[in-house]
Amino acid sequence: MMLLVRREEATVREIANQEVTLTDVPGPNVDWDTIAEFALTFDGYNAWGSFEKCAEIANAQRQETLTQVRTCLFFEQRRWRHFGEEPDKDAMEYIRGVVEKIRSRVAAADVG
Repeated sequence: MMLLVRREEATVREIANQEVTLTDVPGPNVDWDTIAEFALTFDGYNAWGSFEKCAEIANAQRQETLTQVRTCLFFEQRRWRHFGEEPDKDAMEYIRGVVEKIRSRVAAADVG
């Protein structure tokens, strides 16, 4: 299933877990905008059926599956968009760690 997500001027294509490749996952030194765009290739609200369940997974930092890790990244994008600013240093450290967990799961073909 392909969904389009509106993000100001850009349109981001949703990418299913089974379709994510290493080239889709941002590198360790990219800027926040690049990470935020990748985060929107997954819809955590849709994946869990509600904002509340998505928030529960993300706020508990559950990361046992690729779906949970992508939920954490998606929710961070939504959180910082809501704040209207870029993540601070501590948040970026966490976010970059989440991206690396996504990279590791994709490399291992662990797409659950």
